Amino acid sequence: MKNNILIIGSLGMLGQELLKIFSDAVAWDREEIDITDKNQVEDKIEKLNPEIIINCAAYNAVDKCETSDGFKLAKKINGEAVGYLADACLKNNAILIHFSTNYVFNGENQNGYNEYSEPNPISKYGQTKLIGEQELLKRPELKYYLIRTSKLFGEKGSSEVAKDSFFDIMIKLAKTEAEIRVIDDELSNFTYTPDLAEATKDLLKQNYPVGIYHLVNENPCTWFEGTQTLFDILKKDVKLIQVNSDEFPRPAKRPKQAILNNNKFPKLRRYEDALAEYLYK
Repeated sequence: MKNNILIIGSLGMLGQELLKIFSDAVAWDREEIDITDKNQVEDKIEKLNPEIIINCAAYNAVDKCETSDGFKLAKKINGEAVGYLADACLKNNAILIHFSTNYVFNGENQNGYNEYSEPNPISKYGQTKLIGEQELLKRPELKYYLIRTSKLFGEKGSSEVAKDSFFDIMIKLAKTEAEIRVIDDELSNFTYTPDLAEATKDLLKQNYPVGIYHLVNENPCTWFEGTQTLFDILKKDVKLIQVNSDEFPRPAKRPKQAILNNNKFPKLRRYEDALAEYLYK
């Protein structure tokens, strides 16, 4: 008898929300499976025999990817391991749902990127995520949903490597800093993890065609604009200073115009509404 759904990366910010939606799913995190071990992936998935695998596991330390060791590890987790999961799905006739990022694009298109836009990453992290995408695309017989998203926020995951979302970092900074300098020349979409989890469920429940989807909350903004919205909702007077990204030198390049355009699925609500729900739930 088949176990219907397997969620990998179940202790992360997105994985924990998916587990709320798919409450009967089998939940695996780093303690249960090493997705970079091809033999282990093949053996464990064959024994479980799920109908659907949702992969939330990722190496997302963007700047660490620029180091030799970081890039090597990211290629294994974000790239090669996706191929192992894909092969396991093919062997067991399962559907694979995998999440990617707007960082696979170079950010030079002011109109944003649709599901058919050609990726061209400008960072090592983006390169590793593109490798993962290519692992799916080169298996035409594979049934998959490749979901690109960006700037996740929501409840912090319980994994030991889980990170605070951008909004939670800004709230903490406001408690100790008289003013906060925020980048205002990088434009993209925020995405609320409960909304992304619900949309993922709808892809399956409503039998959307397999393929690439862009699932993000509507109304793209810069980090600065998002921070303004955050403190407006909280009715908190915080001095914010707009800065360009070159005032915050970081090892990895970020795409400047990295909007994801959703043309294949009902649009998710505006991020402002999702953020208000998150702050006052």
